Amino acid sequence: MKYLVTGAAGFIGMYTAKRLLEQGEEVVGLDNLNDYYDPVLKEYRLAQLAPHPNFRFVKMDLADRDGMAQLFKSEQFTHVIHLAAQAGVRYSLENPFAYVDSNLVGTLCILEGCRHNPVQHLLYASSSSVYGMNAKIPFSETDQVDNPVSLYAATKKSNELMAHSYSKLYKIPTTGLRFFTVYGPAGRPDMAPWLFTEAILKGEPIKVFNHGKMQRDFTYIDDIVEGILRINQQPPQGEIPYSLFNIGNNQPIQLSRFIQAIETACGRQAEKVMLPMQPGDVERTYADTSRLGEKVGYKPQMEIEDGIARFVKWFKAYSNNDYKS
Repeated sequence: MKYLVTGAAGFIGMYTAKRLLEQGEEVVGLDNLNDYYDPVLKEYRLAQLAPHPNFRFVKMDLADRDGMAQLFKSEQFTHVIHLAAQAGVRYSLENPFAYVDSNLVGTLCILEGCRHNPVQHLLYASSSSVYGMNAKIPFSETDQVDNPVSLYAATKKSNELMAHSYSKLYKIPTTGLRFFTVYGPAGRPDMAPWLFTEAILKGEPIKVFNHGKMQRDFTYIDDIVEGILRINQQPPQGEIPYSLFNIGNNQPIQLSRFIQAIETACGRQAEKVMLPMQPGDVERTYADTSRLGEKVGYKPQMEIEDGIARFVKWFKAYSNNDYKS
């Protein structure tokens, strides 16, 4: 099989590409290496993939129509795992056009590539953000998601609609993956595990939004990748070959427990600055993972304390520039 993994220098992209390579697949990794956060971290992730002989990296922007069209034509991918996106809820308030270029135009380029160079299965990253302020819990793939509270969420819902139309019109098997708060070693520096760990180790205060009255369905990176690879093996069929899956831990964690796990792993107490809810945020995420269990026989398993301990161990080593594995 020949895979295109977009966002290969990103958090989920690197781990997904690594697992595919370990299974003997051929992987072309694509990323534009933008500076939304420190590109050094992205280079570090790519360095984990470079030793594999079946890996090749292409630096390209998703929104490069001609470049993407030529890439699909020349490579003839059998599978596409589209994980590249402009991420972050709060940043979408500051730089909305980055989300349109990457998440909308970029995804359209992927869909067009699959249209003109048929693939066996296109998986793409959606997000738990599409559920917005959904009052029904846990969040199910069958819920209405027409009330996004951020532009980021709106672009992810749009991706699902775009994929559905291409599945219907061109019979492209597409599957959307609604990820729930992914964390783990080499995770993003704009997310809470990194921000809190860095501040606590430096003895600096952490910002606790909504006065700590938040719950998140934190999902460890290994559980995310296992879900991706199992779903990849079962492309949707039927008149409209389209499907959606939640990939979450199915166990919302109170922010206080999350902070306590980081304090324990760091061996230090956090100084907390209580703040109101940020625009675009939601109070709770909670994944209904019954479809994941029924269709592919998997349920994420990592407990937050164990996963955070692994992240903090990695963070200390990475910060000291001596992490090699």
